[in-house]
Amino acid sequence: MKNKKTLVLGASANPSRYSNMAINRLVSNDQSVVALGLKEAEVAGIKIQTKQIPFTNVHTVTLYLNPQRQKEYYNYITALQPKRVIFNPGTENPELYQLLKANGVKVEVACTLVMLSTGQY
Repeated sequence: MKNKKTLVLGASANPSRYSNMAINRLVSNDQSVVALGLKEAEVAGIKIQTKQIPFTNVHTVTLYLNPQRQKEYYNYITALQPKRVIFNPGTENPELYQLLKANGVKVEVACTLVMLSTGQY
């Protein structure tokens, strides 16, 4: 399961945030990581971007944005054509599930940190 590029959407430099923990855990698991957040910063050597950069070969998008904040990213996420989107606790969004499924994207309502720690990532 190595080197499936993951976009952490809603990334934060704050070490108490789950998005920050996810970046650290993904990097320590030798996963390729890109990150998008509100503030430019660096976490575990990964630069947090603030613009919707059209990254290529994104396998997984892991969400750390509440459903209201996700709306502005709907087109961006679908344009990336990821294989799956992980909705971490607090990000559940049936409207986006439907859009993703219509675009052939697998929807997982799960916790990235738990998936990594149990080898299910």
